[in-house]
Amino acid sequence: MEQLLLKCAVVDDSTIQRLAIIKLIKNHPQLELVNAWNNAIETKNGLLDTKIDLLFLDIEMPVLNGFDLLDDLEDKPHVIFVTGKTKYALRAFDYHAVDFLKKPLKKERFNIAVQKVLNTYSLLPENQPQQDNPFVFIKSGIKEYKVFLKQILYVSALKDFAKIHMEEGSPLVTLGTMTSLESILPSEYFFRAHRSYIVNLKKIERFGAHYMEIRNNKIPISRMKKQEFKEALDLL
Repeated sequence: MEQLLLKCAVVDDSTIQRLAIIKLIKNHPQLELVNAWNNAIETKNGLLDTKIDLLFLDIEMPVLNGFDLLDDLEDKPHVIFVTGKTKYALRAFDYHAVDFLKKPLKKERFNIAVQKVLNTYSLLPENQPQQDNPFVFIKSGIKEYKVFLKQILYVSALKDFAKIHMEEGSPLVTLGTMTSLESILPSEYFFRAHRSYIVNLKKIERFGAHYMEIRNNKIPISRMKKQEFKEALDLL
């Protein structure tokens, strides 16, 4: 099986600390450094065009701190806070951080934090799509629910959560990013039409220049995704 590789970015206004994190990332076989920023404002702008799985985030930064940055991001990646002060630990977990690392970083503790993220992508063998009726397990609350792919209409973002809209019954709400859900839903059937929506291509009833409709629900099509969307439909 191909080894999972997480795309990462670093945000820290200290050059020394930023380079220390970068070194640890480059020495980890399952991490790929995409970018590194020295302030949250550059990060906010950079993440509009850069897709990442994991953000190593400092908290105390000028103008915009780490918490403020997350408040401004609609599509949040997995976050590991990296800071010199433990007083932020409780608040960090209010933001559903994967982990909280105290400076100076130690390799063993860093690797433990990364493994927590890798574990969120680990699917049980039965989660792998089967030819007859593929399904995945989705965690909602403290339980794991077996969800058949053909029953999913679309997925919508809900702040730090995602709402999975089904053929029948109430939507299933799960803690996690749209990016992590996109990674487990097979791309031949599911398409990220907008930063806040993933759709089941087989459930689309009609579409126009800016919207598609699934069960009378209008779902926006991102301007940058229009051509990719049409190509995805052609492959069905």
